[in-house]
Amino acid sequence: MVTALLAPFHRRLSSTTVALALLLVVLFTGARWGSRPAMAAALLGVLCFNFFFLPPIHTLTITDPQNWVALAAFLITAITAGELSARAKRRAEEAESGRRDLERLYREYQIASERAKQAELFEQSERLKSALLDAVTHDLRTPLTSIKASVTSLIAEEDSVEPVLLDKEGRREFLEVIDEEADRLNRFVESLVELAQIEAGKMQLRRRWSSLEEIVTMARERARALTTHHHLEVESEAELPVALVDAELIAEVLYSLIDNATKYSPPDTRIRIMTKRAAEGMLQVAVEDAGRGIPPQLRERVFDKFFRATNEGATRLGRPKGLGMGLAIARGIVEAHGGRIWMESGEHSQGTRAVFTIPIGDEESPGDLKHDN
Repeated sequence: MVTALLAPFHRRLSSTTVALALLLVVLFTGARWGSRPAMAAALLGVLCFNFFFLPPIHTLTITDPQNWVALAAFLITAITAGELSARAKRRAEEAESGRRDLERLYREYQIASERAKQAELFEQSERLKSALLDAVTHDLRTPLTSIKASVTSLIAEEDSVEPVLLDKEGRREFLEVIDEEADRLNRFVESLVELAQIEAGKMQLRRRWSSLEEIVTMARERARALTTHHHLEVESEAELPVALVDAELIAEVLYSLIDNATKYSPPDTRIRIMTKRAAEGMLQVAVEDAGRGIPPQLRERVFDKFFRATNEGATRLGRPKGLGMGLAIARGIVEAHGGRIWMESGEHSQGTRAVFTIPIGDEESPGDLKHDN
């Protein structure tokens, strides 16, 4: 086609112009179809160049030696250009093939990662189910068993035709067991609800200006029965500012830490509550016990719900009561206030010190806030 277009104007066109036009055909052929078609196009181009454009035209005879040089140069250039063009085409095809392979591998990697993630989530879900089942079987079944046994005894005493089996004191003892275990079940349900609210970001914070002294007093009063076999001491920095917090919830955090300290430290040991000013407008509260302490690798995990460190040897006092939700709730409350909570070693690297910080707040902060995570 190129020869047919250029042949009628062979007298007006230079041999260089014709050669470049035919070289373009060879380049296009090599890029489009590869090296063999490019080689055929180069040979056909030499014949057309000689027959239609080099004198004497319409013959394959070459009389001028310069035309031999031009024809040889054209042939070499055409073959080289065709081969380079074909090689570029192969490289492009290889690159495209490599890209498709990479995309395929990436898709496989995504699928494998998703499956691994699903497997990990499934494993975590199974661990959570096991922990929840353990909590339910131990911490629900125990009070239910006590309630059932007490009620059964009272019913049997009422239905008995024999002389009175229980005196007034005995009946009262059974009723106290029922009352105590019912309260325990109620606390269990309240803890589950509170934890669900924290995880859903629906905790209500009723902030007011409160002193740490007031909060410590509230927590100590609530924990009075827990600390009968321990020496509870309070060390407070002088002239601490008041903080804009939900005092009842912060007192609940402190109570949970005191409760935890009594469970994991031997009787007749000291439990210290320490309050002081921290950096960046924060107040710091710490509860330190004299137990065996928590291994560093478990100090973050103790804030996971249903997790208790007893299986890893963090305590020598046997299985403590509780569901493993107290510290998880405490972390949620502290973080809802904009603070932080963590575990560290106690004084002289003995025992455990549970520490949390809360912001002091400012005068422009609202007094009744809703926390949304």
